[in-house]
Amino acid sequence: MLNTARSRRANRSTPGLDIAPLIDMVFILLIFFLVNTSFVKETGIEVSRPTASTATMENKRSVLIAISPDNRIFMEQREIDLRAVRANVERALAENPEAAVIVVADKTSSTGTAIQVMDGCRMAGAVNVSLAASLPQGL
Repeated sequence: MLNTARSRRANRSTPGLDIAPLIDMVFILLIFFLVNTSFVKETGIEVSRPTASTATMENKRSVLIAISPDNRIFMEQREIDLRAVRANVERALAENPEAAVIVVADKTSSTGTAIQVMDGCRMAGAVNVSLAASLPQGL
């Protein structure tokens, strides 16, 4: 009689839900997305770029410097002085030596300011310095 009572109790136990594989899967997905995320550093302002029919898309990580319509210079969402462009670009290139530097100048900004910013980038050691442009609407 004792054996039948024990077997009835064993059959009445509720099945448990094992969530360990689910937790493992969530952690693996989290690590996957963290590793594959591309962190883009924005310039800090929105500019109206000039158009160019020969404009191409830059796919690799790059250092962005923006020039506003009133010739203020922005990098990594903060305003910097023209004299500080070289130091800021040197710091950014120390983090990623192969990065291209892209100057995003508003189409109403001064050409002289854009040239001075590009010159500061080259003095900082940037090999690939470009001026950003948009493709025309018809292309």
